[in-house]
Amino acid sequence: MTPLHPQIVHFPVALLITAALVDLAALGTAPGSTLRRVATCLYLAGAAALVAAFFSGRNDAELVRIPGPAHALVDEHWDWGLRTTIYMGLVALARAALHWMGHLATRAAWIPVVAVSVAGLLLLYQAAERGGRLVYEHGVAVAAPQ
Repeated sequence: MTPLHPQIVHFPVALLITAALVDLAALGTAPGSTLRRVATCLYLAGAAALVAAFFSGRNDAELVRIPGPAHALVDEHWDWGLRTTIYMGLVALARAALHWMGHLATRAAWIPVVAVSVAGLLLLYQAAERGGRLVYEHGVAVAAPQ
């Protein structure tokens, strides 16, 4: 069976980086800008994709061969993936609630929200860096040439 995680994992990365870029661009726009809502929608989509990536990774870990030295790194990758999923999920839901309640009308209210949201990219980086090491240093889920 082909691992699903490598096919899913790039979507949340792309969505969340795009969300952060749109968020930063929205800082220079009027408070009622559509860009703010677009960024929040991208964070929501990215958080949902993180859930799919996390659970597909947990499932795939049982399907692929993991070399002995990589087991500790798999655990680290899971931990960072879980932290990222929870953090970005809470950020996305909080942003949606704040939008719905109308609490993000001023630029002063928006700046801390952007800072907290963009900070989630540091968690995403930590999870992705460990995932990349699993693939490129340990060959996890990489088909051997025949």
